Amino acid sequence: MDSRLRAVPPPLHAEREPLRPMLWTIAAFVAGALLNVDRIPLWATAVLIACAAWQLSVAAHKLPALPKPAQLILTFVLVTCVVATFHTLNGLPAGTVLLVVMGSIKLLETRGRRDRYIVIGAALFLLLAACLDRQALARLPLYLGDALLCCTALLVSAYGGAGLEIRVAAKLAARSLLLALPLALVFFLFFPRLPGGFWALPANDDAITGLGESMSPGSISQLTASYDPAFRVRFAGAIPPPQERYWRGPVLHDFDGYTWRRGVVEAYRQPALRYLGEPFRYSVTLVPDANRWWFTLDTVVGSPDKHVFFSYDYDLIAREPVTQLTTYDALSYTHTESSEPLSNFARKIESALPPNRNPRTRELAARLRERAAADPDFVRAVIDFFRTGGFQYSLTPPMLDLDSVDDFLFHTREGFCGHYASAFVALMRAGGVPARVVTGYQGGEWNPIGGYFLIRQSDAHAWAEIWIEGRGWRRVDPTAIVAPERLSRGILDILPNAVSGRTRLLYTTPLLVHLLQGWDALNTAWNERIVKFDVNMQLGILERLGVRSADWTALVAALASGLIGWLAWIAWHIGRSAGPRPADRLARAYARLCRKLARAGIARDAHEGPLDYAARIVRRRPDLAPRAQPLLARYAHLRYGPVGGEVAAAATAAFERMVLRLHVARRPRSTPLRRSKSL
Repeated sequence: MDSRLRAVPPPLHAEREPLRPMLWTIAAFVAGALLNVDRIPLWATAVLIACAAWQLSVAAHKLPALPKPAQLILTFVLVTCVVATFHTLNGLPAGTVLLVVMGSIKLLETRGRRDRYIVIGAALFLLLAACLDRQALARLPLYLGDALLCCTALLVSAYGGAGLEIRVAAKLAARSLLLALPLALVFFLFFPRLPGGFWALPANDDAITGLGESMSPGSISQLTASYDPAFRVRFAGAIPPPQERYWRGPVLHDFDGYTWRRGVVEAYRQPALRYLGEPFRYSVTLVPDANRWWFTLDTVVGSPDKHVFFSYDYDLIAREPVTQLTTYDALSYTHTESSEPLSNFARKIESALPPNRNPRTRELAARLRERAAADPDFVRAVIDFFRTGGFQYSLTPPMLDLDSVDDFLFHTREGFCGHYASAFVALMRAGGVPARVVTGYQGGEWNPIGGYFLIRQSDAHAWAEIWIEGRGWRRVDPTAIVAPERLSRGILDILPNAVSGRTRLLYTTPLLVHLLQGWDALNTAWNERIVKFDVNMQLGILERLGVRSADWTALVAALASGLIGWLAWIAWHIGRSAGPRPADRLARAYARLCRKLARAGIARDAHEGPLDYAARIVRRRPDLAPRAQPLLARYAHLRYGPVGGEVAAAATAAFERMVLRLHVARRPRSTPLRRSKSL
């Protein structure tokens, strides 16, 4: 045990001492609750603050304790409020709030050490709730700091009024956490992780901006103004060129003259595809957006997960919304063709237009169709119309009336990708060419530190797919016709005023861009290797350690071996710590004093303290008492008296000098008596 815990000087203000353990208990609980403050209702935060302030006043003898009946009534009211807010007591959100209010009430009745332990335990559970809710790397220092605070509060509470120094308590708490770190690492690496939903928690209902199942003028413009991440892509081999980095999302089929929707249509059989060129292998990490779309590069080959539906229009649609980081591997081709004809049912769906809407668009399509011998000629005529029609790319176009395509093509002629894709598909359908709107993302920002592409919400895009007999579905991007730089330059380069001034400053300053890329790469590595650590990674570690055919048995054996190794290390550490500690400066001077007195013929007994030793010297050697007794009394005062800080250091140095100056005569050896000759 640390010598500072064996001999603790009395506090300078004894009347305030009982307040210290309560202060640390309240601090630990409030800190744990604050980790969840943005997830709990405002009324729960108010209850926490009020109860903490009341109990602090009680500990300081400024307010009386809340009576038991009042505590019971308050408990009933607060539990009722939790049920009224969440309609349940189950789940992480409701459970966290319930723990906050119950811990707050427990604060009101905290009187002794046992009560303080319960409150600090509740604080540790609040820390666990925060860790389960969010595992962002930026929150890691907060979690570590709160763990250290709770452990320090436990130590301070355990010693109560003994006056344990805060510096000593914090040091011991940090040391305990460091000793537990290897055990935590062993459990993290080798504790078997069951796949599926065993470890899953109910997802929250937070709505985050992302692509949806409809598109009308203004929807993608609002999304493009956001510079938040949408997903990250890491390629396993070749990387597609910029003009082919189209990330497929919802495909929209139904048009009412103003808004495109995915619609509830009967799925039709797609003609068989023939994949052209080399495939691209990649891994996608989705940022939670509360939608069900899994984005892929152009045409993906099947579904990478049994819980994700591969739709008839080549979309990946998950059963549940993406409410947490999701990583999946995919294989895609950017060039395909189909020689089979499109069925009549499919042609009807992909050529439908609302009657009596956008009449001028129909007239334009009819004129262009008359001059076109075949579908490809009609497509080229419409493309030439967009190229030479004086259209401009803008994220802040004028509002459109009910016949939005007519208003855009013949009046405003200013818009963004959603306007151009909508108008192009409407013209295609009016001219008898099956077409549909595809929404998703285009491009991506390369992160050289992490080696992946970051696709932001500002990369949201919409384009068209048209059916050409004998070739199949073909991508046409009318936005690239009007603003070709959209495919090679980001939104900040094309329209810098589309985002806030703060975003422009952060992402146009080279040094800040490099720092942000480094931070994003670090976050990505944290999410991929720590947050998403699963059983496959566990088995991979065992295989790298030389375990062949790693399975659950090998995981359990590795966990047991790690646990035994940690226990052996702790036992060795405790055994080494339990040994005699090196003597400090004062102890060395005292030992020198005892050796000098022993040479004078009066040695200190092993059980004898300094004051008892001095008393024996007075009795046995009165001649030494004037010199030895003051030194022994001074040592007792320095070792056990209320002396600390710089005063103690100076007094110890003075004691050393006094011992050095002490000179005592060595006791002469006694000579044996000679026998008398007469004997």
